[in-house]
Amino acid sequence: MRYTALLPFAAAATAFVIPDEATAKEIFIETEQEVEETLSSWWHRVPSVEDIRSYAEETLDDAYDAFERQASKLTSNLPTIEIEPELSDFVSPPDHEKPGHGGHGRHGHHGHNKGENLTVYQVIHATNFTKKFAALVDEYPEIVKTLNSTNANVTTFVPIDKAFEKIPDHHKKPSKEVIERILQYHVVPGYYPAGRVLAHHTLPTLMKEEALGDRPQRLRISIGFLGVRLNFYSKVVGVNLFTKNGVIHCVDSILLPPPPAHRLLSLYPSEFSTLLLAAEKTGLHGDKDHPTKGLTIFAPTNWAFKKLGPGANAFLFNTEKGLKYLKALLQYHCVVNETLYSDEYYGRPDEGDDVDTENAQYHVDLPTLLEGKHLSIDIARFYGMITMKINGYTKVSVQDSLAKDGVVQVLNSVLIPPHERKGFWKEEDGEIEVHELIERLQPLVEPEWVGEL
Repeated sequence: MRYTALLPFAAAATAFVIPDEATAKEIFIETEQEVEETLSSWWHRVPSVEDIRSYAEETLDDAYDAFERQASKLTSNLPTIEIEPELSDFVSPPDHEKPGHGGHGRHGHHGHNKGENLTVYQVIHATNFTKKFAALVDEYPEIVKTLNSTNANVTTFVPIDKAFEKIPDHHKKPSKEVIERILQYHVVPGYYPAGRVLAHHTLPTLMKEEALGDRPQRLRISIGFLGVRLNFYSKVVGVNLFTKNGVIHCVDSILLPPPPAHRLLSLYPSEFSTLLLAAEKTGLHGDKDHPTKGLTIFAPTNWAFKKLGPGANAFLFNTEKGLKYLKALLQYHCVVNETLYSDEYYGRPDEGDDVDTENAQYHVDLPTLLEGKHLSIDIARFYGMITMKINGYTKVSVQDSLAKDGVVQVLNSVLIPPHERKGFWKEEDGEIEVHELIERLQPLVEPEWVGEL
């Protein structure tokens, strides 16, 4: 099946698109406003890849220390929290799970703490700071079963009661289906204590997403000077509350499933207005009759387009001929039915996921919407630090911006297809001349028909 479009440029709606959007908007509007305010400054807080590499080990050490401090001083970090006496042993992790002890808890039961006599479900009911989340869970028997079962470990990111204070009392409660998906989005199958959380960029949740081919929607983990956050906005405020069937980490905001990719891009006009304008001018739009099952968008920022030079931009955006070349450029940045995160790969539903993302280094070739052209992706990881390089030259500057229907990988350079003789256009080559751009794209741009058929 040929997809002719991918980057929708629909008007920026005011709510994340999740099932029953209207009612979801009403109850979570304050939470979303906070999210957008937080995300709007995201770009100015994220260090460059070079900066990350220079202080990677120091940052990781600080993050581990922060997790240990939170684990041992949970009540002081959250003054309103009162730990029941029988739960006091949950606060500090066993020695074999502390950083530097080599315990990963990847298989089966994770250790023996004398306090580990309650399940996740029992703990959220027994503590004084997760009552509201527990009350919601009680309305969903399948989630209760998951959190109460000892057949498998689960990791639950539990919003503290204060997180629910952000929801206006006068707003209508969303449908049960919406709430169930939101609750599922807080639960990660498997055992992820603090150290293992830090070793990942994304984690799979219980929430299956149709737009991803019925695969798990993921959570994004980011480590910064302000602590550890999920999806850029929800701060981890308490960790390693160990239970009989897993571990609980506390967060200060309700986790909402991410919006579609086009909505995500529209949240940042100061970064992606040129890309969104390009999508509008070339007429690219989603194919509702043939929806994708996942996608990967390599999204150039406004700065990336600026680096092409004024001549190239004038040609691409202001001439009729240039629009065809602009469309080809955009198609070269889009991959459908394959979703590549920095630490996970969702392949085409009919072909399976055959990439070993557990390796320290691995390679993926992704077919783009520009027919016959692939992107060569090399991924390397060092503990929790990951670099993504495209076509051997271009680095992803901001990784894993999660979307309902895939992922956005942010670039500070525009990708230009290779020339059969000249190879790839590299960023250090500077501005690209119009004749050079035409020469590289001409074989890929549909020729104009002359006369009648």
